[in-house]
Amino acid sequence: MKFELKTENDNYLHSLLQIFKPIFSLLIIIIFCDVALKLGIISRYYQTEHSCRLLNVEKSKSNFKKLSKLSKFKSKQRIWEFCREVIK
Repeated sequence: MKFELKTENDNYLHSLLQIFKPIFSLLIIIIFCDVALKLGIISRYYQTEHSCRLLNVEKSKSNFKKLSKLSKFKSKQRIWEFCREVIK
């Protein structure tokens, strides 16, 4: 016949793990979301800079449309001023 004695330390460890697992998972999700948002901002900046450089070389209607979507400016004059600031 076997006799086992359970200690309270085992229960505390198990309950602590149950608390920390969701907190750790939530923390990982928040970190990944933050990284994704930062990468989106960086990508948009480089896309804007690239489109401005293309506009300086080739003044096509499609380049103005791309920059209009990225910068939310409607007039060509505002887009030109915006590109001058970005390229500096």
